[in-house]
Amino acid sequence: MMRRDRLLLAATLTAIFSADLYFVLLPKLRNVGLGSGDFCLCSSDNLTLPRHGGLATPQLSNWTLDESTSEPADDGGSKLERLFAHPLYNIETPALGAEQRLLQAEQLMEYYRRKVARWERHMHLYSEAAALSNISLTEHEVTFDPEASWLKFHQGISSYALYSRNDPAVPKLLKDMQRMTVVSADYTQDEKALKGACDCTQVVKPSGHHLKLALKMQNFAKAMFKPMRQKRDEETPEDFFYFVDLQRHNAEIAAFHLDRVLDFRRVPPVAGRLVNISGEVLLVTRNEDLRAVFFTSPANNTCFFAKCLYVCKTEYAVCGGPDLLEGSMSAYLPSLSIAPRISIPNPWTRSYTFAGREEWEVNPFYCDTVKQQYPYNSGNRLLNIIDMSIFDFLTSNMDRHHYEIFTKFGDEGFLLHLDNARGFGKHSQDEMSILAPLSQCCMIKRSTLVRLQLLARPEFRLSDVMRESLKRDSLQPILTEPHLLALDRRLQKVLRAVQRCIRRLGEEEVITKDFAKSTATPQIATDMKKDR
Repeated sequence: MMRRDRLLLAATLTAIFSADLYFVLLPKLRNVGLGSGDFCLCSSDNLTLPRHGGLATPQLSNWTLDESTSEPADDGGSKLERLFAHPLYNIETPALGAEQRLLQAEQLMEYYRRKVARWERHMHLYSEAAALSNISLTEHEVTFDPEASWLKFHQGISSYALYSRNDPAVPKLLKDMQRMTVVSADYTQDEKALKGACDCTQVVKPSGHHLKLALKMQNFAKAMFKPMRQKRDEETPEDFFYFVDLQRHNAEIAAFHLDRVLDFRRVPPVAGRLVNISGEVLLVTRNEDLRAVFFTSPANNTCFFAKCLYVCKTEYAVCGGPDLLEGSMSAYLPSLSIAPRISIPNPWTRSYTFAGREEWEVNPFYCDTVKQQYPYNSGNRLLNIIDMSIFDFLTSNMDRHHYEIFTKFGDEGFLLHLDNARGFGKHSQDEMSILAPLSQCCMIKRSTLVRLQLLARPEFRLSDVMRESLKRDSLQPILTEPHLLALDRRLQKVLRAVQRCIRRLGEEEVITKDFAKSTATPQIATDMKKDR
């Protein structure tokens, strides 16, 4: 009897030890042993791997770093320039053929010529009608410029990103949107589609609620103008639902800079601008509906309000001081007629009701279902969704109900990170549910992860490079200090989420290799030099 008890005890202890070895010790040893060094995501201080000053070096046969490369000491110089000079930001993409480019130069120039001809015809007819009605017009000279920055930006869109890392057209386009003469102002196409008819019973208000305008520059560049609705130091009220939150112009600007710092390059260029809404909107618009919503306030400020009838009231207006109003200028993407895009519901969309909940909010295994569905059952689409969720978590944007892709690039095309104005509403709160795609799927691109690790290091701290990048905008400061510091806090939470996944599943299951080619010789991006 005693011998049987001892055998049973020995068998039980053996089973417990085996389970502990398999489920606890082996995953830890795998995380430490895989690759050429340690792999710890818990703190930027623990990212210690050989020859790269603490950066976790991905072990990839098709991705190499110069053996002589070492990270510079923090000597008080430009962290942003050092970041863009880092090997991780100088990885070559394959040579672009016709299939990898969104538009060909000849195709774009032909479209440009048609736009110019149509504009000239419309202006001629409008001038004749104004003369018959004895109305004076404000006319601006327009130019046909084959080297226009917006044309170069459109030409540079590829299957990898909206622009290359050192594309000189981007800083030039930012300056053009800040300074170039506005020759026309109108409602955006989605607001025109409403025709002023808005259902006041809808929980999610239509686009016309948001006061955005399409402004055309003298070289036919087009930008979406979103006026300032909220002061920098104001947080979203606690009782606001995410779907009725205000749209913030500074959030659009900051989102572009963050997208660039993360090396996603999926947000169109955005610049801040102080717009004279009398001279650059009211006097140049040919839309009588837009003219009709302008008025002068009791304080003698020029104001305008939205087209929707339920906010067609002066208390919902935005006002200049007396005519100047700051806002964001977002570069338009190529017309849908030459570069079609499709809008796809986000699998992790929210309920947009006062009490409802989506399946992903109650089912922790929701990602298993998503992985079985097209187009998330193969390719990079799901990984791109996870990239987008990390981006939205850092900005605290809960309003990602759809995403868009260019149809030409098919299932492997990148996701466009559009409409970011509901980000940066609360610096004091981190909405962890935004990270559901990452925490539920436990997948991340290696390129995304190593850049996040790099930005967690003191030499390249995310808040520091963002602060430096945002200083280049004419409306600086774009974000208050609490919002900048919140970026560092949220970045650590993203890294901890990845760490939990690796502990549970192992590095090979969680981190996906995605580098395309070996790195080029590190160089400081030329556009950053020119923009200084």
